[in-house]
Amino acid sequence: IQRYMFLKALKEKFKYKSGLKYLKEQIEKPSEEVARKNGITSIAIIVDLDKFDKAELFYEFVEDFKLRPNAVKIIGYKNYYDKNSPYATPVFSDKDLGWKGDIENSYALEFLSREYDMLVNYYNEENLMLQLMTVKTRARINVGFAEIDERHNDLILETTLSDFNTFKKELKKYLKVLGEIDV
Repeated sequence: IQRYMFLKALKEKFKYKSGLKYLKEQIEKPSEEVARKNGITSIAIIVDLDKFDKAELFYEFVEDFKLRPNAVKIIGYKNYYDKNSPYATPVFSDKDLGWKGDIENSYALEFLSREYDMLVNYYNEENLMLQLMTVKTRARINVGFAEIDERHNDLILETTLSDFNTFKKELKKYLKVLGEIDV
C-alpha cells in the first residue's frame, strides 16, 4: 500500500507539471478572438470558494446588467470538496486535474462548452486549476484582480476579494466607459 501511495503521489506530481506546462503555453500564445458583438448578455464567473463563499451574490449581475435570468453561469473552486455534499454552486477541485491541463469534471466541461461576453475571474491567488479554467473559457472580455498574471485579464480591478460591492461598482463603471453597457 505504501508503494501504491508513492506511485499515486508521483502521478499527481507529473499531472501537475504537465498542467503547468500547458498553462504556460496557453498564456504565451495569442488568445483566440471570440466573435461576439459588443454588449454584455452572458457572464461566466470562476470563483475561489475557499476565499469567497458568497457565490450567489453574482446573480445580482442579472438585475444590475438587465440580463436574462440564466445569463450568469458560475463555477466554484474548492481545494477539497465532498462529492456527496450538496453545493449551491457547481464545484471543481485539484483532484479534477487530468493530463496536459485537462479538467475532468462534468460541471467544468459544461461551463467550458459555452461562449460568453465576459468572464469574471474572482480569485486573487495564482492557482493552477483556477488559471486552467480561465485559459480554457471562451469569453470576449476577461476581468480579474491585480494579483493574478495580467495576461489572464483584459480589465484589472483594484479591489479586494471580500469587497464584492466595490468590485461590482467598479466593474459597472468600466463597462459603461467601454460602451459594453448603458445601464
